[in-house]
Amino acid sequence: MKASEVREMSIGDLRERIEAEKANLDTMKINHAISPLEDTSKIRKARKDIARMMTILAEKEKQN
Repeated sequence: MKASEVREMSIGDLRERIEAEKANLDTMKINHAISPLEDTSKIRKARKDIARMMTILAEKEKQN
């Protein structure tokens, strides 16, 4: 997800999306522990997306 797309989201939507992405990341980690994934870049991308969303959420909350 691009930063420009994240910036267009409302604070409530961002919070919901972050929680959903965290749950998805946890599922991927569990699946990877059970049977290793061939492509671990999906986990790395999910972590970066969550961090990006959390950063933009903090910026938005600071502005309000």
